[in-house]
Amino acid sequence: MKHGLLIAVALMLVTPVAAQPADVIPAPAALVTDGMPPVPVALRAATQPYMEFRTAGFVGWNPAGPGILIATRFGNTNQLHSVAMPGGARTQISFEPEPVANGGYAPGKGDVLLVSKDIGGNENFQLYTLKEGRLALLTDGRSRHTGALWSRDGTRVAYASNARNGRDSDLYVMDPRDPKSATMILPREGGGWAALDWSPDGKRLLIARYVSVQQSELHLYDVATKSVRRIDNPKTPASYGGAKFAADGTLFVTSDLGSEFQQLGTLDPASGRFVPHGKPAAWDVEAFDLSPDGRFIAVVTNEDGASKLRLLDAVTANVMLEPKLPTGVIGGLEIAQAGPNAGKVGFTLSSATSPADAYSVDPASGAVTRWTMSETGGLDPAKNREPELVRVKSFDGLMVSGFLYRPDPAKFPGRRPLIVSIHGGPEAQTRPGFQGRNNYLLNEMGVAIFYPNVRGSTGYGKRFVSLDNGPFLRENSVKDVNALVGALAKDGGLDATRFAVTGGSYGGYMTYGSLTLFPQLWRAGIGIVGISDFVTFLKNTAEYRRDLRRVEYGDERDPKQRAKLKEISPLGRAETIRVPLMVVTGGNDPRVPASEADQIVAAVRKNGGQAWHLLARNEGHGFAKKENQDYQFWSSVQFWQRYLLDAK
Repeated sequence: MKHGLLIAVALMLVTPVAAQPADVIPAPAALVTDGMPPVPVALRAATQPYMEFRTAGFVGWNPAGPGILIATRFGNTNQLHSVAMPGGARTQISFEPEPVANGGYAPGKGDVLLVSKDIGGNENFQLYTLKEGRLALLTDGRSRHTGALWSRDGTRVAYASNARNGRDSDLYVMDPRDPKSATMILPREGGGWAALDWSPDGKRLLIARYVSVQQSELHLYDVATKSVRRIDNPKTPASYGGAKFAADGTLFVTSDLGSEFQQLGTLDPASGRFVPHGKPAAWDVEAFDLSPDGRFIAVVTNEDGASKLRLLDAVTANVMLEPKLPTGVIGGLEIAQAGPNAGKVGFTLSSATSPADAYSVDPASGAVTRWTMSETGGLDPAKNREPELVRVKSFDGLMVSGFLYRPDPAKFPGRRPLIVSIHGGPEAQTRPGFQGRNNYLLNEMGVAIFYPNVRGSTGYGKRFVSLDNGPFLRENSVKDVNALVGALAKDGGLDATRFAVTGGSYGGYMTYGSLTLFPQLWRAGIGIVGISDFVTFLKNTAEYRRDLRRVEYGDERDPKQRAKLKEISPLGRAETIRVPLMVVTGGNDPRVPASEADQIVAAVRKNGGQAWHLLARNEGHGFAKKENQDYQFWSSVQFWQRYLLDAK
């Protein structure tokens, strides 16, 4: 009897409460699906090659060896890998369940590898040393620590932390070999402070305060005297995008002072005078780095969304080399300062026909070397189509633009449905990079995708980026979408009766705003980690971000601005959302809290509307884990199949 009872109990323990249908993909454990259909196994089979693309981001040079650090994914999250030679094996060196995508060796010997990591997308980044596959915690494990910056001799790291009160970004210095050495060197007010560079002799630390996309400040901290002074001219406010000391102490910066665009120049710390280095360009200088011998400067410009890399003479500003690269987007620019690769220029490059990979340029020979060749799920990336640049005058005559990706007309003749995908920020720009999973929409479903850069986007000058500032100008950016969509509706290759809208973060607000201001344009919409009410957003966003976002969106403490913020918030007119909506949420999102999604879903449903809701309890501001990304994509494909592709 006792034996039979044990067998019965054992059977109860192994018998599932509810069997999962064999033709359905189980949702990952951390996902909550609300009002959504299950994902069929057949969809996974159809999309599989498109889900298995990989990217490799250039993280930095190894000062003690011939290789580089990259971030790539072979499991569920991005991890750090080393590559000893171009085309060599990608050897994994971090093994965490959470993404580890940033790090850097101590200059000189390279004896310490410093990395940062958060948990579940909460953005409370901690600093660690990584050795033999193990992380050793350096910081407090709960606060936010960002912008770790090695001194030139590799003995110290400067970083910002809100450990003091959870709001203000104070500056700290630590020797990572001794975590107890961490010292607050400069208490600050506000969340926009960061260390930019150490002077070559280690006696001064350059610090920036970010106020808005249009304004920042530069300060110089003296290590010996513990004094700090502002070195840009307060009488001529400007934006400073980057700053680095040359070997001789000259301070190079990028600034829009006296220009519409970020220009490379030098700043005199004594007078605050900015002198452009060479002729002003018609585009932003988005990144630069200085060679260790002081001979040249690597400069990346953003020219109508595409990146251009040039090596300039550090004295004359003449172009020494313009390497031939695919049309795409460059990031992670870094010149090796020491070791066998000293002087070589490393970076990440992504294009429509290639996922992000690590590259370098030899300044002596001009040779371009591709270090990694990321997989694309067995698909031929050369078959992906390049985008078209579309320019349109908006309601007030302002020229706005975007990138249009069309399906192959031979495979998909006739008018095609269109998804308008709006970037976040709003201080950001959609650029012509690799489409990843979205290539399935283009190549297999025949759906066109349009990426607008409405007013408020970066890359088009400081006037353009300011045209959406505050609550009284905010909806002009939504009107830009209306103007662009109006032009696309006249395109003979697009079906204006089957247009949909999507976007993430600020693009999520733009999705809700487009659905409520211009409901007649759309068949469906997907909002991802988006703002639904500006007042509740400003109340609930992380404290260290709140004042920075008030500069962009408006101050809810001011009665007039509060009233306008409420007026333009999509939540207040959710009854006008008459088409199906899908909402995607990160449960740990510190930027746009999950409550923003909860309230828009509830409002749409209360008004009798259709709303799917996908929540990841282990994610923050966007999904970072592959299993969650995959399920999100499959769910969105089902949503588009049901509500966009049907003929009606």
